[in-house]
Amino acid sequence: MEAHRPGFDALLEEYGRQHATRGNRVCHAFGITLIVFGILALLQAVRLAGPWTAAEVLILAAGVFYVWRDPVLGIATTGAAVLLDLAARAIGDWRVGAAAFACGWVFQAIGHAVYEKRSPAFLRNLVHLLVGPAFMVNEALRLRPAPPSRPQGP
Repeated sequence: MEAHRPGFDALLEEYGRQHATRGNRVCHAFGITLIVFGILALLQAVRLAGPWTAAEVLILAAGVFYVWRDPVLGIATTGAAVLLDLAARAIGDWRVGAAAFACGWVFQAIGHAVYEKRSPAFLRNLVHLLVGPAFMVNEALRLRPAPPSRPQGP
C-alpha cells in the first residue's frame, strides 16, 4: 500500500511548476511562514474551551488533510504548524499576527511578480492554499522526491 495519495503528487508537481524559480521559492518560504503564523496568531484571539483556540482547530483540520494525503509529510507539515502556533501563543498579540499576515502576502506578490512572472497557483485551484505549506516543508526536509523537471531561474 502506498504511503501517499497519487492525487497529492499531482498537486505538489503542479505547485512546483508554478513556483519554479529560486527567487520565488525564497519569497514563498518567508511568505508562507508569515501567513501561517499570522493566521494562527489571529485565531489565538478566538478562545474555545480551556487552553484551546480556533488556531488549534485549524491545525487539527489541516493536519487531517495533510496526513491523509501523505502521512510522513503530513506529520512534518502539522509539526511546523504547531511550532508556529506555539510562537503565536508566546507573542500573544493579534496585531503582530495581522502584520505578519500582510507582510507574508507582500513576499508572495514579489515572488510572483518579480521572479516567476505568473499568477499564483491558488487563483486556478484554491486547494493550493493548503498545498503551499506542505510544499515548503518538503523543500526544507526533502521527505518526498522532487518533481521530475525543476527549472532553475534567478
